[in-house]
Amino acid sequence: MLAQFHSSRPFIRAFVFVLVGLCCQFVMAQGEDHANGENDPIKLFERGQDAHAKGDTKLAIQLYDAAIKLRPEFPEAEFQRAMILVVTSRQAEAIEGFKRAVALRPDWAMAYSKFGSELAFFGTHDQEAEPILRRAIELDDKDISAITSLAVLRQHSGDFNDAVKLIRMATSLPDATDSTWRRRAYIEYAAKDTKAAVASLTRAIELKPALASVYRIERAKFLLELNDQAGALADLDAAKIAGNYNVSVVIEAAQLYARAGKPDESLRLLDALNERDRRLPEVIALRTELADDSGQSDEGRAALEELLKRDPQNAIVLARLGNAYRRVDPVKSKEYYYRALQVDPKNEKYAVGYGAALVQARQFPEAEKILRQVISTNPDNYTAHANLALALFEMKRFADALPEYEWLVATKPEIAVTYFFIAIAHDNLGQYPEAMDSYQAFLTRADPVNNKLEIEKVNLRLPTLREQIKRGEGAKRKNP
Repeated sequence: MLAQFHSSRPFIRAFVFVLVGLCCQFVMAQGEDHANGENDPIKLFERGQDAHAKGDTKLAIQLYDAAIKLRPEFPEAEFQRAMILVVTSRQAEAIEGFKRAVALRPDWAMAYSKFGSELAFFGTHDQEAEPILRRAIELDDKDISAITSLAVLRQHSGDFNDAVKLIRMATSLPDATDSTWRRRAYIEYAAKDTKAAVASLTRAIELKPALASVYRIERAKFLLELNDQAGALADLDAAKIAGNYNVSVVIEAAQLYARAGKPDESLRLLDALNERDRRLPEVIALRTELADDSGQSDEGRAALEELLKRDPQNAIVLARLGNAYRRVDPVKSKEYYYRALQVDPKNEKYAVGYGAALVQARQFPEAEKILRQVISTNPDNYTAHANLALALFEMKRFADALPEYEWLVATKPEIAVTYFFIAIAHDNLGQYPEAMDSYQAFLTRADPVNNKLEIEKVNLRLPTLREQIKRGEGAKRKNP
């Protein structure tokens, strides 16, 4: 038997060798490209296009590569490969491939247009996209896609004059669609020509009545910018938004109704949402704001913080959180307002909110600096003056606080407590007759319930103050 085994060894070795060979052939077959022995570059290109159309970008690139390998001067394959490389975030390779394509076909207008538009869409290679689009327009000055894409690029670069000129050129062409006019509206809006933006959206509605609801909501936003509440409400009502719409559309419409002075309509829209959508943080946050709660409840604050996790640079949400924590946690309030101001440094409301939060946190010198900056640009900001007056008062800088309180009295003479603070400031400065006048002015305006504590303090102070005035104490009254 042992002899039989030894005699079979050559056969076993041969069998193993054949088996290994077959395995290697299988592995090689698995690892080879997808050309499958095809040596016709046109057929490979067509198969690449089929894979491309089906969304199999990896296979499409392999087939285009195989076609180019067989025919190095194949601009169509280079172009299609470049288009896939753009959408798969391989822009540098895409640009090189596109350059090879147009080097082979220098006057290929469609290639310049489609590649430039695709490159512009991803927004990471604007400098490369712009000359490509300009070349496309040189080759075909009626290419709406290229003109529109270039207009968007110029808008992003801040050249609104050129952007408006280009998009109006696009809408002047016979093939201009509703989407071209819609794009024109947003470029005009960015260029601060809101009236023109409204007219452009009107044209978009005329061209595509089926999308009138969407366009009316957008136009309502522009009309509110023009303080045309009646027009905005008419558009919102005509849009007939209901709970079965996409939740983002419902939220936007609800926000616009609130801005137009119809919070009940906003709540109606939100209430019509299904239960799942009603639990979304953005819906809860908006309901909280519409209920004049501004996130004061635990649920409202939690919803706002969940929104912030999704969009940490959302200045509106940051400011709402700043307001929500103003009384319960001044430190958090200050931090949220500060972050909002970092995102939008020119927003006066955020600056005032930050200043007020600093006052709440008793950081009075810092608050004074911020609030004085606001007042320097907007001398009529009542909230800034009120918080500055309080900051100066708390720092016992009564002489500096008085002009602020006097401005507040001149602006809103009906607010009783302002006279109380003026009286205390005069009292601390030893200006007793002036203090007496202000205490009396306070008492004539004070509400017995809301100002009960202040009234008691004044009544306790007045007898002593009268005696001090009789004795001629304190600083002398200034001549009028």
